[in-house]
Parts: sequence; structure tokens; C-alpha cells
Amino acid sequence: MNKEPLRLMAKDLRKEYPRSPREMLGGYVIAARALDKCRAFLLGINGEYNYWPCSLSSQLYAFTGLSPEPVKEFVATGATDEEFAHWLAATSKVKERMEIIRWNNRMRALRLCDLDDHGQDYLEDYIEKHVPKHRPVYVWFDVYDLEEDRF
Repeated sequence: MNKEPLRLMAKDLRKEYPRSPREMLGGYVIAARALDKCRAFLLGINGEYNYWPCSLSSQLYAFTGLSPEPVKEFVATGATDEEFAHWLAATSKVKERMEIIRWNNRMRALRLCDLDDHGQDYLEDYIEKHVPKHRPVYVWFDVYDLEEDRF
């Protein structure tokens, strides 16, 4: 593992938030956040954030056909955001731009009632504990953006 480049790029998730799941990297939502969490995990500065298992990252990995271990191995090389974006595009089983766009839009619009039972059950308590009471959650990504004070 090449720790020095990782240290320069990693967010200390004990002190700051990972990027929003809405932020694009390599043409994919969720990817920038997954990368932030992976870098922090590799350096032991992930705080309460899990690299794996993670319900958001699992959506990205299921869609692209990737798994957490090869992602972690590539990120451990000290890959930049741009290098990760290129690797993600080259490694993903999905090559059609419109398929990626449709998936991004599904993820952006995914309501809590569209999640599987496990996800709904988990978020029922999570929202109560972590999302400000006066802020409505319309879609899944809102949970993270509201909790992390992005809007």
C-alpha cells in the first residue's frame, strides 16, 4: 500500500464528511463517496463510516460487476480520483453510456419505499437518530445529505 499519496488525498472521516452520493466520479453517482470511504478505511481514519459492507457502495458494485476487494486493492496503490475514474470505466461490466445514465437517475430518485426490507428497516431507526427532525427525506440520497448538512 502506498500510504503517502493516500494521506494526501484522503478525507479524515473522523473530522469531515465523505462526498455526497450525488457527486459524480467517472460518470457514476456514489463512486466519489465510495472512494472517500475506501481511502479513509485503508488509513484507519474512517471513523463511523464503513467501507464494507455499505448499502450505497453495494449498489455501485452490483451495477458495475465489481467487488469491494479489487476496488480496495486499486485504491491502495495511491490512485487519484482521475485514475480511479478511468479504472472504474475500464473495469465495469457496463459500457453503454445510456445504461449508466439511467442507473444514475434511478439511484438519485430511489425512494425509501423502493429499498429492500433490510434497507427500509435499517433506515427507519437511522433517520430518527441522525437526520434533523424538521427536514423531510424524499429520496435515499437525502438521508446522507441532510445528516451531513449539505442542504
